[in-house]
Amino acid sequence: MKSKVFDRLKQFGPLLILFAGALVGAILLRDLVTFETLQQNRQILVEFRDAHFGLMIVGFLSFYVLIVSFSLPGASVTSITGGFLFGLPVGTVLNVSAASTGAIVIFGAARAGLGKLVTKKIDRFGGRMAVFKEKLLENEISVLLMLRLLPIIPFFAVNIMAALIGVKFKNFVLTTVLGIIPGALVFTWIGVGIGDVFDQSGKPDISLIWSPHVLGPLVGLALLVGAPAFIRIFRPKEF
Repeated sequence: MKSKVFDRLKQFGPLLILFAGALVGAILLRDLVTFETLQQNRQILVEFRDAHFGLMIVGFLSFYVLIVSFSLPGASVTSITGGFLFGLPVGTVLNVSAASTGAIVIFGAARAGLGKLVTKKIDRFGGRMAVFKEKLLENEISVLLMLRLLPIIPFFAVNIMAALIGVKFKNFVLTTVLGIIPGALVFTWIGVGIGDVFDQSGKPDISLIWSPHVLGPLVGLALLVGAPAFIRIFRPKEF
């Protein structure tokens, strides 16, 4: 009996911890990680950065990793804050590093818990689901890269899905890092100029990422990367 309980905890425990953290964090941080908070505390942040640059980097990375790991509200604001505090080159590197690390935490939690169980059940029952999973894994780099470039599925959901179907860890990391760079560049760039926006008592326009001249190239690149893979996955079997 104790063994079964322990096995259940191993399967569901990691994801339950993340879900519980997400629920608590959503309540506590709902009105905390906002542009208003950044505007009110920007001088304090700048002074602390200038006095303790290394510590600020560590604190920023830790906070952002927690945001992503627990799927908490405020990821966009945090990315923009990275641009505001560290500039475009360093800010982009920090944003990509933190978001990728958070994604790896979710992936690891799902893989350690339900990942092996789900994969075994799919393989055991066979049928169309098993065939689809195998085709997906054969094209996992292209599919994941497309989903990262064009976030039609929530970030955390892609992390969990990849773990549950058995995506290789190195391919997950590679596609996550490469796929989120374009979006990270845009949000970081917005952050670089946010000080001037605040000086004019305005708010940053994050709708920029959905504008045709930004979204268009991302869609084109995503289709170029992912379309051939989806054709191979859904192409009827030839006899």
